[in-house]
Amino acid sequence: MNIFEILYYAGCSAKKKIKLSNQKKLPVKVISIGNITTGGTGKTPATIAIAEKAKEKGFKPCILTRGYRGDASDICFISKGDGPLMDVKTAGDEPFLMAQYLKEIPIVKGINRYEAGIFALNNIPHEKKPDLFILDDGFQHWGLYRDKDIVLIDSMNPFGNNKLLPVGRLREPISEIKRADIIVITKTDSGENNIDIGSHKTLKMIRKYNFNAPVFYSKHKPLYFKNINGVIYPIEWAAGKTFYGFCAIGNPESFKETLLSIGVNLKYFKTFRDHHNFTETDIRHIINEAKENNLEWIVTTEKDIIKVKTFNLPENLFSLAIKFHIDNEFYTEALGR
Repeated sequence: MNIFEILYYAGCSAKKKIKLSNQKKLPVKVISIGNITTGGTGKTPATIAIAEKAKEKGFKPCILTRGYRGDASDICFISKGDGPLMDVKTAGDEPFLMAQYLKEIPIVKGINRYEAGIFALNNIPHEKKPDLFILDDGFQHWGLYRDKDIVLIDSMNPFGNNKLLPVGRLREPISEIKRADIIVITKTDSGENNIDIGSHKTLKMIRKYNFNAPVFYSKHKPLYFKNINGVIYPIEWAAGKTFYGFCAIGNPESFKETLLSIGVNLKYFKTFRDHHNFTETDIRHIINEAKENNLEWIVTTEKDIIKVKTFNLPENLFSLAIKFHIDNEFYTEALGR
C-alpha cells in the first residue's frame, strides 16, 4: 500500500469500527446488493431483477438507497411503486431508473438506511408494508444488519489495479470478500472476458478468500433500442447502421463491448466519468461530432438517457435497454427456499 491507500484504509477502518459498534437491525429481512469496487458491476439491473423476482415470489419488497449524487438530503420516497416522484437530479440517476422500471415496489432514499427502513415501515400502508428490504449498494453500509450480503464482481475488470481508493477502484482490500454470503460474477457474456477466460481467474481469486459463498455467473443481455419518444426497436434494427456511442458509467468498456456484440457498427465512442451530470453543451458537442463524422445514429445507456431528457434532443438518439440474467438458483439462495 502507498501512503494514500494507507490513509484511506485507516479512515474506513475507523468508520467501520464505530458503525459496527452501533449497528441496528430492522424487524424484517434485509438483503444487500453491493460490490467491493467503485461502480461498473451492473448493480442497477441486478437490483431491479432481484426486486421483481422477490415480488413474484410473494414478498413485499422495498428498496433502500443512498441515491448517490441525488440532491435530496432528507429521507424520502423516490417512488411509492408507481413511477418516480421527483426528477433525476433530485433522486440520483440509478434510483430514478429503478423507479421507472419497478411497479408496486417502493424506493426510499436516505443516507442512514436503518432510519430509511423505519420511515418506510411507518409510512407505507399496512397492506403494502414491506416484509423484505433490498439494500442498494450496501456492502460497506456498516450501520445496518443484513441477513445476506450479495457481492457483484465485474468479469471484465474485477478489481481494477488491485489497489485501494484513491489510487485504485477497491473500496476495501480484496480479502474482504470473505464477508459475502453470495457472489455474482457479472457480464460473463462480454467480449474476451467470457465465462471460460476472465471469470475463471476471478473465481480463483474469490476462492482464495471465500470458500463457502455460492458463486453465480450473470449476463447483461441487450433487450431493445428505444428512441427519445419511447418507441421500441428490436436489436436487429441496428444492423448496417453507423453509430456514435457515449456513456458515463463505471465500466464504459462493457457498454462498448455489448454494442459490438450485437453487431452495432460503432464508429466513435465517447466516455465521461461515472454519474457525470451532462450539460446542454455536452450534448450539442456529441450531436455536432456525430454530424461531422457522417454518423446517422447516436446511442447511449438507459442510465444516461434519463439525465439528458430535458435537453432538446435529436430523434436519432437512442438508448439500449439491458436485462440482468442469472440462473434461478441464485434467487432461491438470495430470497430463501
